[in-house]
Amino acid sequence: MAETSLASVAALSLLVSGTATLLAALVGVPAGAWLGSRGFRGRRVLQTLLHSLYGLPPVLLGLLLYLSLSRTGPLGSLRWLYTVQGMVLAQFLLILPFVLGLTWNAVASVDPGVRDTARTLGAHGRTFLATLVREARLGVLGAVMVGFGRAVSEVGAVIIVGGNIQGETEVLTTSIVKYTGRGDFAIAVGLGLILLAISLTIFAALTLLQGGDSK
Repeated sequence: MAETSLASVAALSLLVSGTATLLAALVGVPAGAWLGSRGFRGRRVLQTLLHSLYGLPPVLLGLLLYLSLSRTGPLGSLRWLYTVQGMVLAQFLLILPFVLGLTWNAVASVDPGVRDTARTLGAHGRTFLATLVREARLGVLGAVMVGFGRAVSEVGAVIIVGGNIQGETEVLTTSIVKYTGRGDFAIAVGLGLILLAISLTIFAALTLLQGGDSK
């Protein structure tokens, strides 16, 4: 694999997983904070359904998205099949339950005294939710970290939706599958080590940020 090709594959991996994680955080953190800030009927049922999505097989999600994004599917007009946008959508849907559910748990565990104090000081609506997220920031950041880890290591959905097209939708995980299938194990192992190095670097940075917030 050429150096320029390797760089583009690694960059695309970060782009797809980073974008999916950012979108999942933008949706999942506010929604999880809202759910964790209140009690309501059906709460346990909703939590059970959400937790069951943690085990959603990526290949099943990829198949459903393939059928939806194909020309005859309900989302065919988007023309996102075999595109980066489709891959981002796949990873977004895969990790959203993790970000939302773990944020929900983190916010729900905030000391009730903090909630009462915030309300006494006049916090309500978005201000109240922002206060809870700030108090649960370590857990929320952990939720985002889990989401990114799930996204960057995923292969089943993106290989179905993206098609693993060289120079267009090939990322590190799908490239590893390709070279393993060809019997080029040395290249496959090298790509795996690069993926591991990228993940360790990002997680180390996020862990340092998490440690800084705990002081």
